[in-house]
Amino acid sequence: MLCTVSKLMKNKTLKSLIYCLTIFNLFITTTSFTEEKSLKTDTTENHSPRLKTIVIDAGHGGRKVGAKGDFSLEKDITLALAFKLQKAIQQELSGIKVVMTRTDGEDVDWQKRSDIANENKGNLFISLHCNSLPDKISTVHGKRIRVPNRSGTGVLILVYTFRRTDEEEKAIKETLLNDKETNEMNSGFDPNDPTTLILSKAYIKKYRSKSIRFANLLNDEFVETDGRHSNGVIEQSVLVLCHSAMPSVLIETGFINNPDDEKYLNSEAGQDEIVNSIVRAIVKYRKEND
Repeated sequence: MLCTVSKLMKNKTLKSLIYCLTIFNLFITTTSFTEEKSLKTDTTENHSPRLKTIVIDAGHGGRKVGAKGDFSLEKDITLALAFKLQKAIQQELSGIKVVMTRTDGEDVDWQKRSDIANENKGNLFISLHCNSLPDKISTVHGKRIRVPNRSGTGVLILVYTFRRTDEEEKAIKETLLNDKETNEMNSGFDPNDPTTLILSKAYIKKYRSKSIRFANLLNDEFVETDGRHSNGVIEQSVLVLCHSAMPSVLIETGFINNPDDEKYLNSEAGQDEIVNSIVRAIVKYRKEND
């Protein structure tokens, strides 16, 4: 009897040790990211699983039309770009599954968009949007009037900020909890276990680092290949990014209230150029991670 108990205790201890070593191995493969104004540097090594599933999110929809131009709406441009990107990925990148958060003109709640991404175990989340500047307020003959500000131009790429890590941590925990492989390996994944906190924080660092890396690859393609103006890669509290448990970026593809940008965003040539730049960035990102 004592021998049996001793064996069980040894097995339990060994299992705990293996689990802890697994967490430690994940943790040391991530490097803390020093926040600076420039988000150009990514010091984390690439140890992610092979890129299998890309989630494409066409921003806005339904009554939430998004930004408006002189003759077009953000929700229509983003859906057109999403379909073209889906087709291009399927043609150029074999073995990658593409998941769309919306495929028609209807709106999808931002949380549902994240849920779709997490339920499909996405490895990369790309949200497509159009930018716009608010009107300026000017004073003419003592009266305050609104004047359209059409000076914005070019692309802008957003990654989620560390200020929303609690929400990202919750999304990661829920994703791990629903993952069959994780539960089988850990014999019952406990979201309240202290080791889970270590694991989820390690994933947060890894996903953020890879989000920044992919964002910089995108930015390089837009600027160096297409010759477009870029407003940079910046961090922002974007809910749909924070709640997606994977590397995620939001691409402001252009300023719809700028006449030149609006024409570009609605043209076949402009849309093809944007899509091709995204695909080239994905190819480079995939090669690094493979």
